[in-house]
Parts: sequence; structure tokens; C-alpha cells
Amino acid sequence: LAVQTDRKTQIVNVTEKVRQACRKLGVSEGILLVSVRHTTCAVCVNEDEAGLRHDFERLGETLLNPFRGNDGYHHDRIDDNAQAHLTSILLGHSSTLPLKDGQPVLGTWQSILLLEMDGPRPRTLDLAAIGD
Repeated sequence: LAVQTDRKTQIVNVTEKVRQACRKLGVSEGILLVSVRHTTCAVCVNEDEAGLRHDFERLGETLLNPFRGNDGYHHDRIDDNAQAHLTSILLGHSSTLPLKDGQPVLGTWQSILLLEMDGPRPRTLDLAAIGD
């Protein structure tokens, strides 16, 4: 699935795209893996709420700035995006969900979210389903 981000740090709700793609997978009951191919973004399941989106935009900076030290991150000498890489390590590149009736099982407030940390960029999500 193609996803275009338009800001450096951004949450993109991809739930509907994933649901539409699941209709074509042909698996009714089983497990769905949603994975992102990029090292500066992540995938998670959480609530898509304005306050949380705002808080996410500050998350990497808040968590990782104390570790920068006097000489900064070494990777920043190459691409100036070490914080995005490290944040994606903490958040993870995939989520696994149960499939029922060919659709991901999500709670009332749960959405499948792509977390961009080095945009804007075109991103790719991969889906894999195992089951009957």
C-alpha cells in the first residue's frame, strides 16, 4: 500500500486502506501482519485522536534529546535523521492483528497508524495474511 506523508513528523491513519486491501487477500480467519519498509517510520495500533497526534509529534524529541550528548548523534553527520531512526526502533516497524471475516479485529478506539518521523516522503506498507 502506498502512503504519502506531507510533514516531517506525522500520524497517518491507514485503517481504511488496510481494510480495503484485506478484501483482496482471500483470508477469512487468521493473522494479519502490517509492516512498513522504511527505517524512519513505524506502524502501531492506537487511538487516532488530535491530542495524541500532537503528543506524538513531540515524542521522539522528548525521549531522545537527553541522549544526544555534546557531540550529537554520529548518524547525523551523514543524513541528519538519527532521531527518526532511533524513534522508529523504539516504536517498531510492524503490527500483528487477528483477522475475522476477512478484516482486522480492532477495539472501539483502535486504528492502524503509520508514524512518520522523517517526511514528507512516499512510504510503502506491506500486508501478509496467514489463515484459512
